[in-house]
Order: sequence, then C-alpha cells, then structure tokens
Amino acid sequence: MQRRHFIQTAAALAAAGIPMPNLMAAEQAGAMSKLGKPQPFSYAWLKGQASMLAKQAWRAPTARVPDELTQLDWDQYQSIGYHDQHALWAQQKRRFEVKFFHLGRGFTTPVHMHEVIDGQARELAYDPSMFDYGQSGVRGSRLPKDLGFAGFRVNFHTDWKRDVAAFLGASYFRAVGGEAQYGLSARGLAIDCGAERPEEFPVFTSYWLERPSPTSSVLTVYGLLDSPSVAGAYRFDIHPGEMMVMDVDAALYPRKPIERLGIAPLTSMFQHGENDQRMANDWRAEIHDSDGLAMWRGNGEWLWRPVTNPAGLRFSAHADENPRGFGLLQRDRQFDHYQDDGVFYERRPSLWVEPKAGWGKGAVQLVELPTDDETNDNIVAFWNPDAKLLPGQERLFSYRLHWGARPPVQPTAAQVVATRTGIGGVVGQKRKYFSWRFVVDFAGGDLPMLREGAKVEPVITASRGQVEITSARPLASVNGYRAMFDLRPLDDSTAPVELRLYLSYNGQPMSETWLYQWTPPPAAQRRL
Repeated sequence: MQRRHFIQTAAALAAAGIPMPNLMAAEQAGAMSKLGKPQPFSYAWLKGQASMLAKQAWRAPTARVPDELTQLDWDQYQSIGYHDQHALWAQQKRRFEVKFFHLGRGFTTPVHMHEVIDGQARELAYDPSMFDYGQSGVRGSRLPKDLGFAGFRVNFHTDWKRDVAAFLGASYFRAVGGEAQYGLSARGLAIDCGAERPEEFPVFTSYWLERPSPTSSVLTVYGLLDSPSVAGAYRFDIHPGEMMVMDVDAALYPRKPIERLGIAPLTSMFQHGENDQRMANDWRAEIHDSDGLAMWRGNGEWLWRPVTNPAGLRFSAHADENPRGFGLLQRDRQFDHYQDDGVFYERRPSLWVEPKAGWGKGAVQLVELPTDDETNDNIVAFWNPDAKLLPGQERLFSYRLHWGARPPVQPTAAQVVATRTGIGGVVGQKRKYFSWRFVVDFAGGDLPMLREGAKVEPVITASRGQVEITSARPLASVNGYRAMFDLRPLDDSTAPVELRLYLSYNGQPMSETWLYQWTPPPAAQRRL
C-alpha cells in the first residue's frame, strides 16, 4: 500500500545514518549544482502560481522512471543511502541540513526541489553521485542526469544522523518530537477519503527550501500542490524540539467541486488493542501507532473516540463550529502493553491540530479501514468544512501541528485511559440473550479528590439497543474510576450503534466524553 510504504521507507532511511567517506574537500562540501538563473520567489508568488494552475486543465505527470528503479523490492530500495557530504547546507555551520530521497519502488513522480536565498530561488539539480546505491543493484551512471528526487528529509544540529521531519510520497509528511520515533503521518490535503468514489491523492510537485540564517532554529518550506480537483500553495515553518511544531498556511484553488474535503488530514495505523481484539492473533498484546481521536470542541467540550480495526469501512462525523483542536493520539505509553522492543509503539508520537483562526462550521471526520497487517495505514482523521470549495474561489487555512508524546493542551477533567470490550452478562449466571460489555477507565481531573463512598454515576446514551448493568466504581490501579455497562441489541440489524459516556458527580460532569461506534455481529454470530 503506497501510503504505508512511505512510512516504512522514511523510517528505515531515517534510522540508517550510514557514515560515508569524505568525497570532496571541506570547502566544497554541501555545494549543489543548480539549474537556470535565480528567479524572484515569495509565498504571494506561489499562491499566484497555484491560482493560475487551477484555471488550467490538470495534466498527469509524464516523467518516466527507469524500470530498474520501479522494480526494486523493499530491501533493495531501503539500501539506497545519501552521502552526508552532499546534504544541502552541509559544512555551512547552520542548524539545519536537508537530504533527498531517491526515486524508485512506489515513488515514481519526480519532485522539483529549489533553494531560496534572499527572495531568489533556483532549482537544485539531481546528481547520482549524491547517493550510495548500496545493495540495490542500481548503477547510478546509467540513470538519466535529469531524473529528479522523490522527496527530502530534515536534520537538526542536535543530531546530524537522525532526521526530524520527512516529506515523501503524494502530499505525505511526518516528524518526530523528543522521542525521536516516527509513527503516524500528516498530509497536505485529503479528497473524498472514505467516500463511495475512489479517493484522490493530491501531490506536492515542487518544494522550495528557504536557507535559514546560521542562528535560526526555524526552517521554512514551501510546497506547490496539484491534483485533478485542486491546486494549492503551502508554507511550513518547522520548529524542532521536545514538541515538534509546524506552522502551516494553505491556500486552495479548486478546479471543480469537491464532495469531501479533508483539511489537516492525519493518517495512522491501528491493528488491535485492548478495545478491539478482532485481529489479535499476534504475540504482542497491542499493535498501533494511535489509539484514539481526541477533540476539543468549540464549546469547550472534550471528546475521546477510541479507534478500531473494523471488518469493513467505518465513517463517523463529529459536527462542530470553530474547533479548538483535534488529533490522533497514542495515549497508552507503557512498554509492557506492547512488548515490542523493535519498533517501540509506546514511543510513537501523538499529533495535534490547532486551528489558528475560526474554521467556521464543519465536522471532524474519522475514517477507519480494515487491515490485517501493521504495515498498512487504516486510520484517517481530518476537518471537513460545511462550506464547499467551488471553482474560482480562494480558501485559506492556517493551523499548527504539534508532534510529541502528548498534545500541548489537556482536558482539566478526567481522561479516558483504557477501553475494553467483550461478551456481556453476569458471571456465574446463564446468559439468556446476547449483549456486549463496555469497560471504560477514567483517571485525572478531580477524581482523586472525591471522598470515599462518593456516588459517581455513568451517564450513558446509545443510538439503538438497551443499556443495562451499569456501574461506576473506584479503580485504585489508575487512581480513578471504572465505568461499565452492557448493550443489548433489540433487533438483528448490523448497522453501527453510536455510544456516548461520561462520569457525573452531583449533577456535574467529571470527565471528558467517551464516544464509540460499535457494530453488532450478524444474528447467526451472536453466541451466548
């Protein structure tokens, strides 16, 4: 799956850090050949280019990548490294360096790279001598001299071997915080994700890398996005740190009406976890990059929606006006819950989207796809505005992305720390009908301050079925409370059931709101 191939490729190459012999004198290191004369460049100019592009018919990429690159297997492509001495700004005593990804395997669309210096841009020339072809079997001398690049990755002066951000494949990019562990990805734009029609994947066709000053800890990157439906201009201000921050400005110019537009889309993987054991046939108890979607609504309400690995496509929309933020999070950060000492799922970053201005009315939408393998991304979340994009319009969106162990804002009330599900009924008593049990643990907020014997109540609603055997009791292991209930289907329908739960004390909410979408099994599978 090309989306997940991006994630695997970037991670492997990022971790490689292969030391290379000195291929040129220090005074020449970092110098890259450039094409053509310098041209004036600014974000305003880029927006003008995207606007003009949208007025023209879309043209599919015509560049052809040699077969010896497209036919590489995973290990062969992974073995292609980049010579450190050829990094952009190498040996210039700046806080950033940029290295480039080679075309090959699933990355077959050349991307134009430019350097911007004092408002003047020049394209960077591809040269096979920049790359170490390792065990790929590729001979650089046989490749076209104008082949181009697939993408790029960013190094910060704190560690020249491990990159902090990577842009590779369609409009995908990702970054790391202090854990230095890649995980989920972001995208420039999503179009018709989870819709009945095939999804459209916009592509960044060109990037402009602004040369930072020697003391700057911010790298500015510009991108030109194109697809059959829309053209766009993007600006990224990248701030590495314990919490990696990206300030994003996007200007969109549609060619045609778009049915389902996804702003600030996030893409992740969930195979199985404590709440969903459908694919739990692995020795590891949990396998996921993210375990839930968090939302901070415009009215101040906090929502938590655990993600799942469904048997078929699931789609849910959470209406809002001027959302304060949303993100795919990895809340469970305990190694013993995963037991994977190779890819360390407990270190995977969470990604939080913070709108910078009012986004108006719309919905945070969640798409969950089935997957039987952890190398396939199957979770997507994005903002879908109510106001449709129409040809001839310019639509501007500004937001901030936070990559790190935890989002920059947290609910003041108790949070969901675990969700578990299983067969319902009372232990020791014969079950007379099928029901499904939901167990939700809450911790934090004011829960630890409650007096012994305080009557905490679970407030539960279900879109269908009968809620029964409800309870909320203290749970010492998390210094919080555990809510439990059963849901009994009252018909044979397999349509999803929407569930909602929060804790209340003396009529006051004590927790964020837990949301869940449960699909009852067919009647023939409802074994007691």
